[in-house]
Amino acid sequence: MWSVRYFIIICCGLLFPSVLAAQVRVNPEDREVNMDSPTFVPMVKMGEVDYEGSKIPYLETNSIYVFPEPEFKNAKDRQAYNRLVYNVKKVLPIAKECNQIILETYEYLETLPNKKAKEEHMKLVEKDIKERYTPRMKKLTLAQGKLLIKLVYRECNSSSYNLVQAFLGPVKAGFYQAFAWAFGATLTKKYDPNGVDRLTERVVLQVEAGQL
Repeated sequence: MWSVRYFIIICCGLLFPSVLAAQVRVNPEDREVNMDSPTFVPMVKMGEVDYEGSKIPYLETNSIYVFPEPEFKNAKDRQAYNRLVYNVKKVLPIAKECNQIILETYEYLETLPNKKAKEEHMKLVEKDIKERYTPRMKKLTLAQGKLLIKLVYRECNSSSYNLVQAFLGPVKAGFYQAFAWAFGATLTKKYDPNGVDRLTERVVLQVEAGQL
């Protein structure tokens, strides 16, 4: 059965290369950021509920956030806001991708029989992450990298340092922390949506809802 499927895939690649090319995944950092179109497609779900013998249709959508128009003291402030929106649209998909990897890794680790098996698997995970993500992260600016660290905290409800420490141990966590410091960043950086990151949270909520 597998050989038949493999043959079909090869034939499709030969006959319809443009179709397969269109389905090739493009990493978020390689996508052009469109400031005039939403990064995430707004969710619209239709259904029906039974009420006293009658079926009533309903429509479910994303939350819609209404904020006062941002006020800018000068052109420099406006540019800083636009740059924040751009960077959030660029790195938020990566933060969500990181969260998914962490969840999947944790779930898989729970199926392994003992500590040794888990450590061996984590070595493979670490190697794969380094090979896949090192060239990807080099495409981000320093500001985008710092923002990504904060948004990983937001998505995972834990600092990047704690996540690395939980999966790879305190020694390697310390190494990655030192590496981040070399670039003026810190993996212990928390996310404060009600304080210093209030404006970032506003932008993130609107990007998630498909409003930006």
